[in-house]
Amino acid sequence: MASAEQVVRDFCAVVSTRDPEAMRPFFSEDIVYHNIPMEPAEGIDATMAVIKMFVGIGEALEFEIHHLASDGSTVLTERTDSFTINGKKSPLPVMGAFHVVDGKITAWRDYFDMAQVTAIFGSG
Repeated sequence: MASAEQVVRDFCAVVSTRDPEAMRPFFSEDIVYHNIPMEPAEGIDATMAVIKMFVGIGEALEFEIHHLASDGSTVLTERTDSFTINGKKSPLPVMGAFHVVDGKITAWRDYFDMAQVTAIFGSG
């Protein structure tokens, strides 16, 4: 089985496909996905609804990992998530915390500036 670090690296790479069905297998059924400025999505269906919303915005989405630290089942990422909307690439600095059990992401928390998100999505 892949390490927690490898699961997160593989997941971040798959995000650029913008294919929710390619992302779904990375998650446990009881995943909690929390974009900290917002309410958490609890369970696979709620998580997939949020993901579908994000990947449906614009023409491209890419997670670039700058730093990654892992300790057992916990993986921390310092990333730039770049959204391309109407041909304009907008980077968003993000700190992410993932919890991986038995090769599946069971918790995912992202910390970012909500004002920056509003500006990015408002520009589209």
